[in-house]
Amino acid sequence: MKIISAEEVHAALQYPDLVDALQEAFSRKFSMPPRSVFLLDDSEDNHDAFAVLPAWNESVIGVKAFTYFPDNPRPEYDSLYSKILLFDRAHGEPLALVDGTSVTFRRTGAISGLASRLLSRKDSQTLLLLGTGNLATYIIRAQVSVRDLQRVLVWGRTPANAKKVVDQMAGELSGLDFSVVDNLQTACGEADIIVSATGSHEPLVLGEWITPGTHTDFIGNHHATKRECDTALVVKSKVYADSRDNCFKEAGEILVPISEGAITKDHVVGQLTEMCLGTVPLRTSDEEITLFKSIGMALSDLVGANCAYRAAAE
Repeated sequence: MKIISAEEVHAALQYPDLVDALQEAFSRKFSMPPRSVFLLDDSEDNHDAFAVLPAWNESVIGVKAFTYFPDNPRPEYDSLYSKILLFDRAHGEPLALVDGTSVTFRRTGAISGLASRLLSRKDSQTLLLLGTGNLATYIIRAQVSVRDLQRVLVWGRTPANAKKVVDQMAGELSGLDFSVVDNLQTACGEADIIVSATGSHEPLVLGEWITPGTHTDFIGNHHATKRECDTALVVKSKVYADSRDNCFKEAGEILVPISEGAITKDHVVGQLTEMCLGTVPLRTSDEEITLFKSIGMALSDLVGANCAYRAAAE
């Protein structure tokens, strides 16, 4: 059984190749029981969690296990630790133990890119990213790989952290105009694609700020009662989710408007499998506002880990 490091994962999982692999995988037969997320403490201010995500397809079986401790003291500990165990689908033989944290970063960026490929306007030129954490650079790389972007705007609660992301990506991706955002409302009005990957429990993106034709993507929140955008945006958007099951358990962006009576579950047009298969309508005009809510799916981890395993085997 191979042990595949984070360095090997990062070398193997490049964009847009990973976006392509995920689009193909979501178009094919697979099995994915609901993910299980366990809060480790019932106290009001606890965010520590343990999660298990199983999945299998015609090639491999996999399970990702991860811990999330957002308040861990730094630099002694990371906030996220994750491993993915792969087995051969034909005989059940263990194949690899893959670093799951690096796969999570890479596949989360790739899913964001895939959603943009399917839902954003093809002539989109400006990306607005909210969030300066570990996912930021991967989201930018994936988005640039699927759309011919000209501008990238980065917003963070700490402007110095946003500048770090801007400086890093400007050095890596030449020919793009990178800048730090100080007025979020103005930036939302200028963006063609908005991706929010923050830890905010209160809406940051408001529906009244979003102009026709914008594609929005919300990644950061996994709580049923919290959200990164307000009800007004959800109501005016054509809404999609990576998984209906996960969305209706953990996505406050959708569950809060449902609890308010502003929408019903039918407001979610489709999930990622249907989007990739073409069995639900996608963007049908340049004026529509689209919204994609991502919780995280075990199949994405399976695909990423298997791509890394195949690269290591070769």
